[in-house]
Amino acid sequence: MNFIQFKTLFKDFPVFSVSDIRSTDPAFDRRRLTEWKYRGYIQKVAKGLYMFSDVNITENILFRVANILYSPSYISLETALAFYQLIPEITYGITSVSTRRTYHYNTPLTHFNYRTLSRPLFFGYTIQQNTVRLSSMEKAILDFLYLNPELNKPDMFESIRINREAFLDQLDEVLFNKYLQRFKSNALRVRTSRFLDWMSYA
Repeated sequence: MNFIQFKTLFKDFPVFSVSDIRSTDPAFDRRRLTEWKYRGYIQKVAKGLYMFSDVNITENILFRVANILYSPSYISLETALAFYQLIPEITYGITSVSTRRTYHYNTPLTHFNYRTLSRPLFFGYTIQQNTVRLSSMEKAILDFLYLNPELNKPDMFESIRINREAFLDQLDEVLFNKYLQRFKSNALRVRTSRFLDWMSYA
């Protein structure tokens, strides 16, 4: 398989691995990847994962890579809060949650950070554009408060710099409370109540 054939087959893959390639061409010689990387046709993203060098790196591409790089995972925490315009744009990478252990990838694209949630708490995301697992706004807030238990006072809430108007405009209170109950955490319930009071009267 030459590079033109290869690119035609994998043009819709944000990243690809040797196993992806061999599912199409079992006889593929992985040394071709080294050759194509040397020629600048592809670039290495992480161990065993590559992408085409001419891909336009958009937010959607980074989100798709984050989902694939460490699975199962979905975009949440600071990245989701920025996506919903609740906090200023962040520049220190893509944040996700996963049922696997906390992990971090430093790649040529950006930093990919993953925090751990137990399997019962792995919910509250939707599939965007048929490809990206992204937390709802409500779940992103709850994930953030749950994984940052030190956030329990007004001055700490202030440090998050959440846009009050954007939050209140988007908030689905029924969904928010439904998700909160699924955490089964009295401590989170108390912190969430304090947070909502602060958001309402800040």
